[in-house]
Amino acid sequence: MTKAYLLPDDCTDMAEVRRGVDATDRELMELLARRYGYMRAAARIKTVRGAVRDEKRKAEVICNAREDAAKRGLPADDLSAIWDRLVESSIAYEMIEWDRLRNTP
Repeated sequence: MTKAYLLPDDCTDMAEVRRGVDATDRELMELLARRYGYMRAAARIKTVRGAVRDEKRKAEVICNAREDAAKRGLPADDLSAIWDRLVESSIAYEMIEWDRLRNTP
C-alpha cells in the first residue's frame, strides 16, 4: 500500500505539500485523541481532585517539548507556547472527566 502523500523533501508542487499537511493534521488529531485518552485514564486513577493540576509535571512536559523542538531545529519558543496551551487544555479536560466520573459539579 502506498501513502496518499509524499514526504516533505519529495514534494514538487503545492498540491503535494497540501496533501501532506492535511494527512499530517489527521495523524496529529489521532495522536491528540490518544493523549486526551490518557487524561481520561488519569481522571479515573487519581483519587483526589486536587491532584489533577500538577504544576511540577506541567513544567516538565513543557520543558521536554521545548528541548525536543530545539533538537529538531524547530521553533522551540513557539512550540513551548503551544505545549503550554495543550497542557492547560488537558488539565481542564481531566477536571471535567474527574467530575463526571464522580458525578460532582
